[in-house]
Amino acid sequence: MERYSQIQDKDQREIILLKARPCIWGKCTFCDYIEDNCSDQKSNAQVNNEILNRVTGEYQVLEVINSGSFFELPDETIERIIEIIKEKKIKKLYIEAHYLYKNRIKDLRKRLGIEVIVKTGIETFDQGMRNDILNKNVHFDSIEEILENFDSPCLMIGIQGQTKEMIRKDIEILTKYFNHGTINIYRNNSTSIKRDENLIKWFYQEYSFLKDDDRYDYLDNPTDFGVGN
Repeated sequence: MERYSQIQDKDQREIILLKARPCIWGKCTFCDYIEDNCSDQKSNAQVNNEILNRVTGEYQVLEVINSGSFFELPDETIERIIEIIKEKKIKKLYIEAHYLYKNRIKDLRKRLGIEVIVKTGIETFDQGMRNDILNKNVHFDSIEEILENFDSPCLMIGIQGQTKEMIRKDIEILTKYFNHGTINIYRNNSTSIKRDENLIKWFYQEYSFLKDDDRYDYLDNPTDFGVGN
């Protein structure tokens, strides 16, 4: 399992994959990224300290991810991240949190004291697809409601059941309202949710220009950031 890497093409930054307790929701039908979770927070913190010691501050930008949300990291790890921010003069931090943590975001920003880009797994702005099919448990009435606490939606592209119309609307919303986002091309895993090859082929033809848009991270595979396995 690779846990440290650097992103050098867009918004250069160091990225680390840490261990945390299980996801607060953990019921998304397409997700099997749970093997890295562990209820033993003491053990998690030990692993995380080793990874955090590799942070150099070279770009003054750091991204912290785990198989869930930032708030599920051990308290000891969060304290160490705050120390690293000061020691390495980090000016910008990327993290991810499930929408269920929305009421904790503002306090976290104050605590960290630097620019924080908070990602969240929207997957699609289509309410039916997101909650009835993917079971995300992410409910909102407007895009403005998302923007109150989150900066960067993660979108999933190419799932059976999605349509071209849904994807067009997703990209329209992403590019109109958000200065950052992550586009994930869906890859088959151990779940029953499967990839739509024809839809992905169409997306590549229609939206290949997004790969060159500095506002958005674009992942053909989940490991394109250089962490994971």
